[in-house]
Amino acid sequence: MLARQLPLADLRRRLAFAPGLLRLALPISLQVLMTTALNLADTFMVGQLGATQIGAIALGNQIFFLLLLFQLGVGSGGAMFASQYWGAGDIAGVQRSLGLSLLLGTAGAAVFSAAAIAVPGMLLSVFTTDAAVIAEGSSYLRIVGASYVVTAISLGYTQALRSVGKPQLPMIASALSITLNIAGNYLLIFGKLGLPALGVAGAALSTAIARVIELAIILRGVYRRPGPIAASLRQLTDWSARFVRKFLLRTAPVVANELLWSTGFTMYTVVFGRMGTEYLAAYNISDTVGRLLLVIFISTAHASAVTIGNTIGAARVREAAEIGRTLLYLVPIAAALVGILGFFVIAPTVPALFEVSTAVRVLVRRFLQLFAILMLAKTINMHVIVGILRSGGDTRYSLLIDVLPLWLIGVPLAMVSGLVLGLPAPIVYIALGIEESVRLVLGWRRVRSGRWIHDLTDREPAEARVQESLAER
Repeated sequence: MLARQLPLADLRRRLAFAPGLLRLALPISLQVLMTTALNLADTFMVGQLGATQIGAIALGNQIFFLLLLFQLGVGSGGAMFASQYWGAGDIAGVQRSLGLSLLLGTAGAAVFSAAAIAVPGMLLSVFTTDAAVIAEGSSYLRIVGASYVVTAISLGYTQALRSVGKPQLPMIASALSITLNIAGNYLLIFGKLGLPALGVAGAALSTAIARVIELAIILRGVYRRPGPIAASLRQLTDWSARFVRKFLLRTAPVVANELLWSTGFTMYTVVFGRMGTEYLAAYNISDTVGRLLLVIFISTAHASAVTIGNTIGAARVREAAEIGRTLLYLVPIAAALVGILGFFVIAPTVPALFEVSTAVRVLVRRFLQLFAILMLAKTINMHVIVGILRSGGDTRYSLLIDVLPLWLIGVPLAMVSGLVLGLPAPIVYIALGIEESVRLVLGWRRVRSGRWIHDLTDREPAEARVQESLAER
């Protein structure tokens, strides 16, 4: 489509950003793939114990999922500033952004950690009434919750390293920690090599240890030699009131976006959990596998954010707008290819890998096929919100188009179809995807308009210069 619309020379010019974006995306995709593979390995190993244990891990991870998306909101806000400052050559701005995101991230993680350790049963009872699942999940949360602050610090440095074009260190740290995590899971879940068989608690202990190791590797790599991220405490906290105000103004909508979106998305788990443990297990398995299909798109969305943010920071506003519009044509092509693979190859083969009932396997297959169909809209929306709008500082608009369709369309349809009308689970799953089409239309129009670009650096008058540059195109 893009090739037919543009002369060859113009097409080459528009795709000039692609090699650099892919160089960033590859390490990120490997890191995301390893993390997703770990979740799959956890689900597979615990799945050998039964549906109750799968449900316990699923619900325990929902609490972490809420925290993770809060951290991603704070980290994305910091990365939004850091990538533009890096493009402008302002290292002090990069370090200030990292410091403030670390402060906010660890504060939030401390709250989640306290709740997970003190009242895990109360948290899990929101998702299910199954006493056995709550008991198993509580043992998991009490242990893994102690590592939440460590995870927040790791994520803060990871986002900052990606913003300055150095995603390799987080990838290496994840590779080593995940390898140890999987090995620890095997040893502690099943009691191998003379160790006790701890079941779900063993998976939690292995995860907590691996997160500490990951942070140690990142900090050693960052501070072993001078670099833009190797900031002292003074450099990390060198904030002016104006910077803090500007940071919070742009970052608060991202945090709200992630929290409201994650809370709404968690309601889908609540619906399937209330429908029954087998439905919950099938949804958890299909969701974990589905994320594997999204790995490359998650990485290219984050790489797009860095690329566009650096370009805006370097005062090449028209080029940034052009990159955003070009992505609207490239992403659907790749998504269609991966969706075909998921529908015809992944969905029919994956369910047999799990020791679950035939009914759960059938549901997993149906869910994965529907996930593959919805991939086109999901991947475009991911790039629009994470990769384009946020990199341009258009955080309020991205909040609106991400959250309103979810809460006004997705969640009500899920509850009515699943809990009120009692429709078949695949129909409920289809209802969850209707919101994506609304988000797609709104996001596409915003990117095409060019009104999403805001210069967040300290150059003056930044906003007037952006609008003047866009008006020239």
